[in-house]
Amino acid sequence: MIRFLRGIFHPSSDGSAIIETDSGVGFRINVPANSGLYKNVDGDEVSVYTSMQVREDAVNLYGFTSMEDLELFELLITVNGVGAKAGLSVMSALAPAQLRMAITSGDAASITKANGIGKKTAERIILELKDKVTGPAGFVPEEDGDADFASSVTGEKEEAIAALAALGYTRNEALNAISKVKGEELTCEDYIRGALKNL
Repeated sequence: MIRFLRGIFHPSSDGSAIIETDSGVGFRINVPANSGLYKNVDGDEVSVYTSMQVREDAVNLYGFTSMEDLELFELLITVNGVGAKAGLSVMSALAPAQLRMAITSGDAASITKANGIGKKTAERIILELKDKVTGPAGFVPEEDGDADFASSVTGEKEEAIAALAALGYTRNEALNAISKVKGEELTCEDYIRGALKNL
């Protein structure tokens, strides 16, 4: 099974990319629409964690920028009625942190934003994965940070963290950056702008 590829990135317009390895072989991988891979341009060297799905009529690779995201995808496709294409659709609609939050909080409406995912399927995802998926990765504050900040993250802050995660930052990086943003009753956009100055 192919679990990891490193090579030259060649993007495509159909939700896939070609990773050209040193051997000269190009592997076609399907990637989420919000993948951090798209921050790269044609010709950049990239590393991708992959899941190989074998069917009677096809062999497909699905690629992710982290092992954590790959494991989340492979959890999704264990749900009855959720195949690889549906799993990729969910991960295209929601950043990994948003998806974990939706599952752990029972937010089926957010999951139904994915193309082809109805309410019943979203509820099944929550039911089958709620005990398997933990919330977004925990926060380890910097020495001068507020140790209670992580537990206070709600509303606008959480939306800003999810947006930063979609840009490719880890939750810890986003939390640390947002914890340094000063002000009260800030909007999600205010937190994002302030956090980007600290990243």
